[in-house]
Amino acid sequence: MKPIPYGRQHIDQNDIETVVKTLSADFLTQGPKVKEFEDKFAGYVGAKYAVAVNNATSGLHLAVLALGLKKGERVITTPITFAASANCVRYAGGKVWFADIDPDSYTLCLESTRTLIESKPKGFFKGIIPVDFAGLPVDLEAFKALANTHDLWIIEDACHAPGGYFTDSKNKKQLCGNGNFADIGIFSFHPVKHIACGEGGMVTTNSEALYKKLISLRSHGITKEQMSEDHGGWFYEMQELGFNYRLTDIQSALGITQLAKNNAGVARRNEIAKNYKNAFQGLIKFQNLQDGALNAHHLFIIEVEDRKGLYDFLRTYQIFAQIHYIPVHTLPYYKEIGYNSADLRHSEIYYSKCISLPMYPTLTDEEQAFVIEKVLTFVK
Repeated sequence: MKPIPYGRQHIDQNDIETVVKTLSADFLTQGPKVKEFEDKFAGYVGAKYAVAVNNATSGLHLAVLALGLKKGERVITTPITFAASANCVRYAGGKVWFADIDPDSYTLCLESTRTLIESKPKGFFKGIIPVDFAGLPVDLEAFKALANTHDLWIIEDACHAPGGYFTDSKNKKQLCGNGNFADIGIFSFHPVKHIACGEGGMVTTNSEALYKKLISLRSHGITKEQMSEDHGGWFYEMQELGFNYRLTDIQSALGITQLAKNNAGVARRNEIAKNYKNAFQGLIKFQNLQDGALNAHHLFIIEVEDRKGLYDFLRTYQIFAQIHYIPVHTLPYYKEIGYNSADLRHSEIYYSKCISLPMYPTLTDEEQAFVIEKVLTFVK
């Protein structure tokens, strides 16, 4: 059996031809493909606005700045995520506080977040960054109600979940990143994600004011809108300190073709997840799916007692499972700067047992059967 990674990109001939065509066009960056990608992505998730950026970490950074986060202000997020979900707060000089995860969904626990917020005076926290972990949508309607009570903003880290949704109290499907319950949504286009652009990201929002702020911050804080009769087409103004976080037309062209395949990719990911669940039901714990939700399945995670043993065992068969993630609050940087002493036992227990099995649309039935066989052999 050839090596089986935990995730990988799928680039077909259409992707290649589209990128080659863009390489022959007039613009390699700051051209029409960027806006086309933004418009199509906004339409796909149901948001009013989308801003393409060079990676999701940049998108998270812009998001906290656009929402006005200042030095010393506090934001709550989950410890079970990639470090960027927390680091964006630090980039702005803010302080990261962690609430625990739900032990079944692995997403940020609403009640743990509520307890943390209510343990402090109103205004102590400024925002919440829940993560649609492994592709499973957070119930943002419930988080929005909590946020409204305490005057908090919400950034939805939807990097794992393009195409995923949950069903709200009115029985309406709420696509990840649509902006109906979060101020801003963030997506990633890293190669192991659903939509591969090499690197890249997208920021979505329904707020025109936030959209304009994001556009400005993405490109040095520079605008060409303030024209006068004394200046020609060369004129521009830098109105605030921004960044060069732009996505290229080359990447955007690839993103457009990748986006067009995402529904099929999510469907295949769910077929793979169903096969895993059928094989492991009653034997091995895996992520719980709430009623009325569609997990976009960036990852398929199981919990086993001897996680390191299984990890090493699978590698002897060229199955390269992965661990997602080391809890952020245990990383040396966050231990050195200090963090809140909230009870994060579910996060730490989860980390001691979690392992991500191969999950990507081009994983064959034969390859998956091989993975399942080896996992069951080890566990039994």
